[in-house]
Amino acid sequence: MKKLLKKKKLTFGIIVSILIVILAFYFFTKDETIEYNFSIAERQDLIQEISATGRIKAVDDVDLAFEKSGRINKINVEVGDKVYKGQILAEIESDEIYAELAQARAGVASAEAKLQQFEAILEKEKSDLETLKIGTREEEILIYQSKVTNAEAIYNASIQNVIDNIEDAYTKSDDAVRNKTDIMFKDPRTSNPQIVFSVNNSQLENDVEWGRFLIEQQLIAWNSSLNDIDKNSLYEEITNSKNKLDEIKSFLENMASAVNNLSVSSGFSQTTIDGYKTNIYTARTNVNTAITNLSSAKEKFNTSHTSLLVAKNELALKQAANTPEAINSQKATIKQAEANIISQKAEIDLKKSAVQASLAKLSKNTLKSPIAGTITKQKAQVGVIVSSGEIIISVISQSDLEIETNIVEADIAYLKIGNKAKLSLDAYGEDVIFEAEVIKIDPAASLIEGVANYKTTLEFIESDERIRSGMTADLDIVTLELKDVIAIPYRAIIFRNGSERIVRILKENNLVEESAVEIGIIGNGSLVEIISGVNEGDKVITSIKNN
Repeated sequence: MKKLLKKKKLTFGIIVSILIVILAFYFFTKDETIEYNFSIAERQDLIQEISATGRIKAVDDVDLAFEKSGRINKINVEVGDKVYKGQILAEIESDEIYAELAQARAGVASAEAKLQQFEAILEKEKSDLETLKIGTREEEILIYQSKVTNAEAIYNASIQNVIDNIEDAYTKSDDAVRNKTDIMFKDPRTSNPQIVFSVNNSQLENDVEWGRFLIEQQLIAWNSSLNDIDKNSLYEEITNSKNKLDEIKSFLENMASAVNNLSVSSGFSQTTIDGYKTNIYTARTNVNTAITNLSSAKEKFNTSHTSLLVAKNELALKQAANTPEAINSQKATIKQAEANIISQKAEIDLKKSAVQASLAKLSKNTLKSPIAGTITKQKAQVGVIVSSGEIIISVISQSDLEIETNIVEADIAYLKIGNKAKLSLDAYGEDVIFEAEVIKIDPAASLIEGVANYKTTLEFIESDERIRSGMTADLDIVTLELKDVIAIPYRAIIFRNGSERIVRILKENNLVEESAVEIGIIGNGSLVEIISGVNEGDKVITSIKNN
């Protein structure tokens, strides 16, 4: 019995051992399974893009300053105001220039009127020549004698007008100096006049005190000469009076400079200073008026004198016989009349140049916006003196905005003028998309953190009031678009020996075949264009997994 049990145990052990060997053989000899992940080569559209970050800036950003120093008397804008091109933004004091401009324009008008007179004279002289050739009747001679009489009356009246204006010029000058400025001097009519307030500029102080002394002598002499004006030397009288007015004008200009620098102190209140300024302004205005009036009186005197001579010549011609000598003389008179017209036209051009000169001065006292846009800076204040070239107002263009970005060297070869871009602004999030176009690529690189970058400028395809200068933009610039090309994932490409590119294609029965490929662009979604080596529908292996 024991032998039988022992034999059964032995048989069981052998059976278990055999089973273990069989199981071990099964597990260690069975084949490995391989799993292939693949993508099917398909025809599709590819877009090659460059991603970059840029900043929006105004196309035009202008800083403005006056060309000359002066006191601001008008400001028309504040920060944030919209302005149009040519709009006046600010002005500095220009009273003297406006006076010059008015005088210059009056000169042009006077010269043009005189030209019309000369042209009328020419026509008359030509008519007289025809009359000479025909002969003159007694009735016509009487008419021309009457013209001479009338011309003499006008001429005599113009002489009296000149005398009246010389006397008026003295009266205005006497009032300007003795009534308007003498309150600012101690002993003004003596040999040692002293200004009653301190002048920071010693030369200016000396000029006004010495000028007051000289003006007093001139006023005395001028007053004495008024009682005996020589009508036969009226041009000299006019010139002498004009010279005196110019000297008084210069004296008043120096007084204005001295008073304008005067500040409130224990001895001088603001009311006193304002009174001084008003007196000087009134005095200068009156003297300028006297200069203008005297000039006008001189013009009338010249015109009447010319008209009288013409009338006398016309009478003489009518009285003369129609001899060859008389006819030749009249022809010479016509040539002279023509020469007068040419000369007067040149005088008009000269007077107009004075107008342009005043306008040029005035333009330097007026600050205009060179562009349509928005005021971004305004630090001017009425009454404050600004220096030449001091920036007081800045303007950026209203709607012309552009984007500046830097493209790294590795991408610049793909970028071209005209490339379109889609962008989002940090201010509005990724869901709000704007469109732009590349308009400029700098030819030279700039190093940014040691990497070569090329500054690239884009402009918005459509304006949008939400866009502001200074905003940050995330750009996707489309450099190339291909339609209906075979594309596979870029990760399916295997690089060998530097330049060789291989893909593995999964065939039937899980057979794998390698194929050399030529690739094109790498587009969106990390897809690569296949030029050759893969056919549409091929299963291109992207990864292999052993199980």
